[in-house]
Amino acid sequence: MIVAAFVIAVGYGLVAPVLPQFAASFGVGAAASGAVISAFALMRVAGAPAAGPLVTRLGERAVYLWGLGIVAGSSLATAFAPSYPLLLVLRGIGGVGSVMFTVSAMGLIARLSPPDIRGRVSGYYATAFLTGNIMGPVIGAAAATLGLRAPFAIYAAALAVAIAVAAWKLRPTSPTTDTGSIPLPMHIREAWARPTYRALLVSSFANGWTNLGARVAIIPLLGAAVAGSYGASVAGIALAVLAAGAAISQIFLAGTSDRIGRRPVMLTGLLAAAGLTALTGVVPGPWALWGVCLLTGICTGFYAPAQQAALADVVGTRRSGGAVMALFQASSDVGQILAPVLLGAVVDAAGFGPAFLISAALLVLALLAWLPRTAEPARP
Repeated sequence: MIVAAFVIAVGYGLVAPVLPQFAASFGVGAAASGAVISAFALMRVAGAPAAGPLVTRLGERAVYLWGLGIVAGSSLATAFAPSYPLLLVLRGIGGVGSVMFTVSAMGLIARLSPPDIRGRVSGYYATAFLTGNIMGPVIGAAAATLGLRAPFAIYAAALAVAIAVAAWKLRPTSPTTDTGSIPLPMHIREAWARPTYRALLVSSFANGWTNLGARVAIIPLLGAAVAGSYGASVAGIALAVLAAGAAISQIFLAGTSDRIGRRPVMLTGLLAAAGLTALTGVVPGPWALWGVCLLTGICTGFYAPAQQAALADVVGTRRSGGAVMALFQASSDVGQILAPVLLGAVVDAAGFGPAFLISAALLVLALLAWLPRTAEPARP
């Protein structure tokens, strides 16, 4: 799964930079070009309620492979899309496949990783994604010389490799329960009764808003504003440093929550990330921005594996938690969708400082959700 995650992330990073340009090549404006990105994210959210029951019915492995197949097929078709409307439809279909393999991957990690190393495994999985996301745009820049359609065909080929690796290494499993060989599904109502899960939903939304929405959409604007004589590379370096900090942290600190508990790691990481996020909006220049991004990445990489491991603790190794994990993922996706739009309006009206203060406040809200001692999950 870690190898497959790396291949998937490389492919995603490969197509992301050229997608708006590809949409614009059909003669549409900036809003329509942005819509192809929103269509993917919106269909992830819309598909989440169905992804959970699908995992419960078919199993994580089958949904994981089908999800990858749908994204691969839609990406290959995108490479040959003759019109903008078809491109929009294909990106939406890709979003459905994406949420299928994301939710099922979380279930597989919960099922396959022993509780005492779950944080470390989650960290390695996340690191594979981050490393792929860093390398993807570099490969994409080279692939773009072959034309705007080539990266989508290459992405489809990369996903085919990921499917082959996953199908080979992930053997069909049938976890047993006291009631027989069919895994007993965990319903959202049951998970909601646990303080850990409620805290997870809040921190997942805050993480999606801040790390996937605000930073990706607003940091490029902030980088341009403070660039001075450094030029257009400031924003790209900031995002690369952010990802590198998270990757380094996940490699060396991912197992911390296995030793001291999920809650202490979440509290420490969220507190530090909130403070650094508030500082981001008032950086005076490129070097300050890069320094804050590096430290923020380290903090995010510190608590992200603990969050993933805590979700796996809630579901356990002998339950099917498709719906529970789908809601967790949907909360992150909603934050990722809302942040660019709402914070963009805040930046236009009041500047970068208030925009990043709002993001910091959401991280503090997540910290408060993790504050009760009952938020520490029991490990099955």
